[in-house]
Amino acid sequence: MVNAVLVYGKKLLSLALIFNSLLSITYAIGLLTGVYISNWKLYPPYLINGSLFWAMILTSIINILPAIKLGRVKTGRLWFHHYVYGFLVMFLAVVFLEVSSSLYFLNPFAENITSLTGNVGRFFFLGGLTLILDDFTDISARLRSALNIVKSRVYRGKRIIHITQCLLGIVSLYVLLCVSIYVTQNPQGGTLANFILIGSLLATTFTALVSVERKIWLNVA
Repeated sequence: MVNAVLVYGKKLLSLALIFNSLLSITYAIGLLTGVYISNWKLYPPYLINGSLFWAMILTSIINILPAIKLGRVKTGRLWFHHYVYGFLVMFLAVVFLEVSSSLYFLNPFAENITSLTGNVGRFFFLGGLTLILDDFTDISARLRSALNIVKSRVYRGKRIIHITQCLLGIVSLYVLLCVSIYVTQNPQGGTLANFILIGSLLATTFTALVSVERKIWLNVA
């Protein structure tokens, strides 16, 4: 019983971290779109430059491997592989966005969207993508082979990635502190979107720094 709880606990934590990485990337893209297109000044005067949200994107990308690795446990499956459900959820999310919203399909992933339908569609799309990434190697033998080739090349630069993850984690921590201080000092900044951003940044930063401390990338084989 205890072993089962630990196994499913690891799997759920892994899925949550993968989902958070994807959510962080989406949030950062929306904010960066505002910075470069609409000349937004984000969280002044604490954040010196909105372009630092690139660190959030890069940190999230690097964090995905440790998250997937954490979920490499035997849980069995209900009828189909996880990726089948992932593709189904993504398809339904696309249909939902097209039918119930005037937004173009890619808008919720390239802009800072505040509408309920846009965020609901984005949530389920990212949830489906999370299931696919978790089960990516089971989609086909060719994909598994291609992934092994990529892993062998990444292995050669694992020390650089380890150092990069450490530096990006520190920058993400700085961004997290800037956003948090801004929200506490400005009542108009206490929005649901900002609280979600703070939570996502916290998980992203924590994952990066813990991965560095445990030398996850240095142990990639």
